[in-house]
Amino acid sequence: MELQQLQVQKLTQQQLQSVELLQLSTVELEAYIQELALENPMVEPEERTAAELDRGEELISRLRWLEDNDRQNHFYQTMSEEELDPLARIGTEGGLEETLQRFVLRQIDRLPLDRDMTRCVQSLACFLEDDGYLRVGLEEISKNTRIPVPMLEQGLEILQSLDPPGVGAETLSQCLVLQLERQGEVGPALSVAKDCLDLLAKRRYRAIGEKLGLTMTQVQQAEERIQQLEPRPGMMFQRSEQVAYIQPDVFVEESDGGYVIQVRQRERPMFHINSYYRELLKQSSDREVREYLGAKLRQAENVLWAVDQRESTLQRCAQVIVQRQNEFFRRGPMALVPLRLVDVAQELGIHESTVSRAVREKYLQCQRGVYPLNYFFSRRAVGEEQASSMGATAARMLLRRLIEEEDKAAPLSDQKLCERMAQEGCPLSRRTVAKYRDEMNIPGASGRRRY
Repeated sequence: MELQQLQVQKLTQQQLQSVELLQLSTVELEAYIQELALENPMVEPEERTAAELDRGEELISRLRWLEDNDRQNHFYQTMSEEELDPLARIGTEGGLEETLQRFVLRQIDRLPLDRDMTRCVQSLACFLEDDGYLRVGLEEISKNTRIPVPMLEQGLEILQSLDPPGVGAETLSQCLVLQLERQGEVGPALSVAKDCLDLLAKRRYRAIGEKLGLTMTQVQQAEERIQQLEPRPGMMFQRSEQVAYIQPDVFVEESDGGYVIQVRQRERPMFHINSYYRELLKQSSDREVREYLGAKLRQAENVLWAVDQRESTLQRCAQVIVQRQNEFFRRGPMALVPLRLVDVAQELGIHESTVSRAVREKYLQCQRGVYPLNYFFSRRAVGEEQASSMGATAARMLLRRLIEEEDKAAPLSDQKLCERMAQEGCPLSRRTVAKYRDEMNIPGASGRRRY
């Protein structure tokens, strides 16, 4: 046996609490405090003042303004008041939310059909999926409804003649064909949608032309026509899920030619210690009561300390990010420079994981919109010999711009794109260009050529 003396660092309960709260978003932190107040009598949440409520309304107005002026932020917003207002639905089933089934069933009721055929088409409509497709076989529907298959076939033709165009289709090809026929199309687009949809998805224009006897120009015109169709006709009736409300944690404003950051801070703590239970802790002679209230008091004090540490760490991280990405706020995403978590950590003298937790689910609001703090971290674009001075995000945007500006009759090859990127100050290998192009779902030169 041998005795050894080791020095091991352990996190205290207070430090663990700080790490836990650091990675919470603002909304999650407020929910955490509310839950804590339910089980800890020492915690008494602060009620928001009228001034704070006014600031909240002002923030909502600013976010709505950003939504109207910046498409990049549309996924952060909740549904509009008109969408949430049941009175806006008057005329659709007595104000109820419109659905694909209700919409189709109302059309069936207006058709001059006999009783049996009406029941047949209504039964088919009840088997429609949310995207508008009818993927259940007619034989199976016949077993469930006891309607003969020949009658179901007639009913399906009627169903597919209703709105939205393409409803009742069994496959994507049939859905597109139904829409084209409704538009009176009799040309190449109809033939391509019927027989060559798989080849079109792979952009094998030459193979399509040889199979259908079409020129490259006709094939590409057919592709443009098909791209204007709706592949999921029932999606317009699906109510989008209401996303969680985003509260920006950092505000960046221009001042005297520079940029000033403001971290969301409160005039007072999110909660205070309940005075009654604090006094009871001092005066009670019951040991169990004192132990219980003492533990709850330490928990509440640890949370208050952790919230202060969270705001301090977030502010320090935000200051470094804004300083390093200063040109972004002047010129936009093309000016993003490479920045790693470890770079911020080294400048602040903290661990990389602390920076990762600090920026998780945190958002920055500036005149360009609302961005996740993670958006400002980007690795260098890797070149043939060494890393480029341009960030990967900016390199992708430059690549997209070059492709958009190219001559579509003679699109640039990946090697030509490499040369153009180098001329713009972003030397990349051909393999990296191909990688970025694939990540942006942009086809190669042959797939971009327009005849």
